[in-house]
Amino acid sequence: MKVTVDIAGIKRDLPLCRINDNTYIAAFICFGDAEITEHVAKKMLELIPSSKYDYIFTAEAKGIPIAHEMARQSNAAKYFVARKGKKNYMPDPICVDDRSITTQGLQKLYIGSDDAALIKGKRILLVDDVISTGGSLIAMEELVRLAGGIVTGKIAALAEGNAHLRDDIKYLQRIPLYDKNGNPKE
Repeated sequence: MKVTVDIAGIKRDLPLCRINDNTYIAAFICFGDAEITEHVAKKMLELIPSSKYDYIFTAEAKGIPIAHEMARQSNAAKYFVARKGKKNYMPDPICVDDRSITTQGLQKLYIGSDDAALIKGKRILLVDDVISTGGSLIAMEELVRLAGGIVTGKIAALAEGNAHLRDDIKYLQRIPLYDKNGNPKE
């Protein structure tokens, strides 16, 4: 089952994915969709002036193409990615717990001390594809805090469920949660 969603002026058919017996989400996956990634990044940059942040920071995985495209369009030389696993190339990694609506159970996010050193004292814009419960944002914010950075903004392509009620997040489009028949729950 799919639902048609308007994402800042571009329509996409998104598959509905079961979260539990009563709740489904429309899966926004920008991997491989260059048109939507470029468009979403441009619109997100219009909402957050570059004078408000020094670096873009996202979590693995679906936020990466958006963060990359935002960095490319804004001529940023670097952006940061919190990884879902500790990598051998990460010196003395910093780790926090992450609970996301799309991940079963607890996962961890990591950044290396080399990235943390660059983040220290800098203004950081958190970027995500979809904000729902805010679990990934909380984890990213904690990584930035542990690295000594300052979160100055949070932005996503889509605000799912009640995320649109938060005043600390900017987003392009609201998207509902769905019941098992594909009907919006709100």
